[in-house]
Amino acid sequence: MNVYFHTFGCRANQYDTDQVRQAFFEAGAVAVEDPAQADLAVVNSCTVTGESEVKLRRFVRHIAKRGSLQTIVMGCAAALDDGAIAALPSVRAVVANANPAEVLRAAGMAPPAPGHGPGAPQGARARGLLKVQDGCDEHCTFCATTIARGNNRSRPVEELVEEARQLAANHAEIVITGVHIGTYGPSLGGLLESLIASVPSVRFRLSSVEATEVDDTLAHLLIEAPRHLAAHLHAPLQSGSDRVLKRMGRHWYTAASYRARIEWLAERMPVFGLGADVIAGFPGETDADHHASLTLVHALPFTYLHVFPFSVRPDAAAARLSDPVRPETIRERARELREAGETKAKAYRARRRGHLADGVVTGHGQGQIETMTEDYLSVYLGTDRWDGRPRFEVTID
Repeated sequence: MNVYFHTFGCRANQYDTDQVRQAFFEAGAVAVEDPAQADLAVVNSCTVTGESEVKLRRFVRHIAKRGSLQTIVMGCAAALDDGAIAALPSVRAVVANANPAEVLRAAGMAPPAPGHGPGAPQGARARGLLKVQDGCDEHCTFCATTIARGNNRSRPVEELVEEARQLAANHAEIVITGVHIGTYGPSLGGLLESLIASVPSVRFRLSSVEATEVDDTLAHLLIEAPRHLAAHLHAPLQSGSDRVLKRMGRHWYTAASYRARIEWLAERMPVFGLGADVIAGFPGETDADHHASLTLVHALPFTYLHVFPFSVRPDAAAARLSDPVRPETIRERARELREAGETKAKAYRARRRGHLADGVVTGHGQGQIETMTEDYLSVYLGTDRWDGRPRFEVTID
């Protein structure tokens, strides 16, 4: 059987797809890059925004036009399906979340024999993914992921160390991912210490972690061990207004505590890539709230922003909040935030230009390779200047 895989959403979803792909491989299937060559498509879905599900439905309809291709939809949106996904053309099955054995059974294939655990090479991806936990115990009002993924649960340190060792055979960088990695128990910082001690040859990177969950151990590693833990945080902000944060259900930090932790780190890290998610136009957001977000963005050393115009998720509590913001206002606020992020990104790149950095190869083609620096900048080099090493010192241009 030829199987085509497609992933929507976060790195946790990418990790889940890798595990399902590996299970199909062990069961005798062949992964193909073109749906036209496939007998079956496995699509991993996302439910973080309403737009993500629109894209999912559009994609499934598109690939359904390819002859006799059948589709299995798995993942977060599948877990919340009310029948709309199952009714799409050529959908054979809808599998809540991404258990490899369940997806295989939905395809009419027997799961592989026990002993084929995670950690197999993740295809051609340059950076390995290590999912350390799943689920979330928080209840952000804009998010349906908690409903789809369930409660927070962490994987054992010993299991993660063994998986990291296997990944290190094929990847120069390993990205620590999950749904809410800052809540890894007993300690994310302790886990990173164990991983670095056991697999010192690779660079680890945190995917997305709450600023106020960067404990002293993590902070020490970020500051003192940039060869082992990339000098980069993606720290979701969502809003610079405490009033809006409260309506979002994000009770564990305020704009002031977020700012204090980021400024403390920035003062001590000579190189610091800093990104954040920000939602524009959350229900009840006033001009003053939006101004507070812009003010905080301008004040902090962000090197990029991911801006999301608020969209209603029917399964999330925010759909029931009063005082929705007009669509044209949401678009304008999102534009202002994006412009602020782009200005920050250009200024940071200009400051780093000409400096040496620790680069890991993340892609190649058309006569050049792409490398990613410790602070999350892409640097491109001609293949004639590359000696084949997956990690080497680069000059930022």
